Amino acid sequence: MTNQSAVNWFEIPATDIGRAMKFYGTVMGWALDVVDFEGIKMAIFPHAGEGVGGALVQGQGCGTPSKEGAVVYLNGGEDLTIPLARIEAAGGKVVIPKTSIGPHGFFAQFIDSEGNRLALHSMK
Repeated sequence: MTNQSAVNWFEIPATDIGRAMKFYGTVMGWALDVVDFEGIKMAIFPHAGEGVGGALVQGQGCGTPSKEGAVVYLNGGEDLTIPLARIEAAGGKVVIPKTSIGPHGFFAQFIDSEGNRLALHSMK
């Protein structure tokens, strides 16, 4: 298992996938399209090549948005201050502001429009 990522795919549950798409589109600048996968609505996040992918999901068995449990760290780009500044206007809440983790860069945590706790990471 050399040169493999520990994570291949992640899913973030949404109660209202349209609202969630608007939130992530505003905060991250992503254009997301909904696809139907066997009755599950999915809005797939952009990812390149063999990079880790993920999606917003809505449907039976997709889970319930939560502030508890595992935390997904999204790529905050060159400087996570930029997407972080958009969170509250987009309907989310910053719960841990931009925080240094020394030589590993910076992180911040937020609650999205659906009630999920996620994080951003960047080197600046």
